[in-house]
This record gives sequence, C-alpha cells and structure tokens, in this order.
Amino acid sequence: MYKKELDILEKKDRLRKRKIYENIIDLASNDYLCLSENKKIAKKAFEEVLKYNSHSAKASMLVNGYHPLHKKLENYLKELNNFEEGIITGSGFLANMALFELVRKSDLALIDEEYHASGIVGSKLSSGKIRFFKHNDINDLKVKSRDYKNFKRVFVFSEGVFSMMGDKVKKEITDYAQEIGTLIIDEAHSVGTCGENLLGITEEYNLNPNKTIKLGTLGKALGSYGAYILANKEIIHFLLNKAKSIIYTTALSPVDSILAYYSLKEIQNNINFYKKQINDKMLMFNSNSLIKIIPSKDIKTLLEKQRNLLEKNILIGAIRPPTVKKPIFRLILRICINNEIIKKTIQCMEKE
Repeated sequence: MYKKELDILEKKDRLRKRKIYENIIDLASNDYLCLSENKKIAKKAFEEVLKYNSHSAKASMLVNGYHPLHKKLENYLKELNNFEEGIITGSGFLANMALFELVRKSDLALIDEEYHASGIVGSKLSSGKIRFFKHNDINDLKVKSRDYKNFKRVFVFSEGVFSMMGDKVKKEITDYAQEIGTLIIDEAHSVGTCGENLLGITEEYNLNPNKTIKLGTLGKALGSYGAYILANKEIIHFLLNKAKSIIYTTALSPVDSILAYYSLKEIQNNINFYKKQINDKMLMFNSNSLIKIIPSKDIKTLLEKQRNLLEKNILIGAIRPPTVKKPIFRLILRICINNEIIKKTIQCMEKE
C-alpha cells in the first residue's frame, strides 16, 4: 500500500529501521549522566514499587491511574524547581501536545523554528494564532510579536538546549518572552546538564516561575521514561481538565516515576561530582552542552561513517533530513565514556 513511498525513501537513504544495539560504546543516546546503567537506582526503585499492591498505572489519571508514586515524584519536582504545581505525563511528546491546548482562539503562540517535532504537531491542534521565529533570533521574535497587545494571552515556545543544534536558548529570548507573556520552555536536554543544581535553564537563568511553564523529561538525563510539566496551580488544573493527551491516556508507569525520583535524588546528593564531570566534558570538547554536532558533507558519507564506527563497536547519531536541513553527526558526551574514545570518534567524523 505504501511501497512506492518506502522505495523512494530507501533510494534517498532516508529509510528508517529499528535496530537492537547491545554491549556497544553508546555515544548516541540522551543518557547524559549514564543513570540508565546505575543498578543502585534501579534496585531502590524496584524495592519501593513492590511495597504497593499495584505496580501499574492501570488507567488514566482521572479514572484510577493516579498512583502514590506519581504524587511523590510531582511533589519532589515542584519543590526542587520552586514551582507551585506539577503534573507528570506519559512522554515529552504528549506533554508538548498538552501545552498547545493552552493556546486558545484569541491567543498568540511564537515558536522557535527549531522547536521539537512534538511541538510542531501540537501547534496544528491549537485554535490560536501560530507564528514561527528564526532560531534563537531576538530581532525576528520582536518583529513577529509587534502586535502582541492585540491578543488575550501570549506564549513563547523555546527549548533549553536544542536537541538537534546543541546550543542553549539565549537569555535575551527568555527575558523578552516573560516581558510580553509566558515562556514555555522544553527542558528535555537541559535538565541534568546545566544550572547550579543541574535543574536546567530555568535555574541557570533564574526564570520567574510565575511567567514560566517548564516541560522536562524523565527519559534522558534521568535515565527513566515519561515527562512532567511545572507551572502555577491554575495552569496545571486547566491542563488536567482540558488537555486530551493527559485526560485520555493511561498514566505513566509508577516504576518509571520512582526510577526518575531516585535519579533526581542521586544527582542532588552528588551534585559536585556530576557538575565536574559535565564541565570537564564540555571544556575538553569545546562544547556549550553535552551535545556535539558535526556536519557531514552528504547522507552517503554520514551513513558510511556510522557503519565504520559501528564495526569498532561505537554508536553515534547519524541524523538525516527531514529531521534536520542538512545531515549531521550527533555525538553525546556521556560522562561515563572515556575521553580518548570520544576524541578518536570525533576525529573520524571530521575526517573527509
């Protein structure tokens, strides 16, 4: 039924396939702090979840799917981040879909053009006015928002650390967003990697929690799965009553929730260790984040080098259009990977 389209993708070297990678040197995943391999965290989480009659969510949060471990994680997240209220969701994709339901008919949403794909999909479901501004460009944002006073509510969407660029949102963008409305910041790649207590850009830039809505994921630096939204009580209660991706989906697994809880505890209890590891990696490899982006001249070269490295038991990200405009190598500077291995991998990618 779709063979022709699939054949075209394969001809263009854009056909995606699932693969299982075991016992490799992983420089591709978003497990920045290597907490997905921390057996002590897993043991604590499993021991705690077994204390309850049910280890599954079983239903939507609004039916009978709200578990004590969900509430435990939410309480810890809002306490750590100094927000009034929080809610966990099944994934970052679902969280972004929910957030765009805040943008009503008389509202304006201004979105960085490099914002995550889940936000692009979410924006199509919104009944408000949607405008995209050039990546991290304050001047274009100001041009696109010149008539912001004509709208009831204004939202500016940006990422903390951009997943396919590796750069941080500029502080002038976040400041301006809070000046004209509400900043919605996707911290999927900044939680656990920046800020005084590794809580992300909201902490690093000291953003006003009354003018900020924070989206964070549990499945990257925290080594689990799922996501969360932090905001004031009114916004969280609105999402709980209006966001379809929260109302009409089974709640997040309690196991994933408590895994994330103990990962957060691990980071906070050993904050100086993790900060040093992160800073050393960024300094060593001249990067502003733990995402190192290296351009490739074409897709063929990109895939060839990925295959060559895989033969050496090293996995890197080979990102192709349409995810990005031009093919790139995406290497994650995971703190548990030997620097010499990373150095040689980068040399291989940069060599034509």
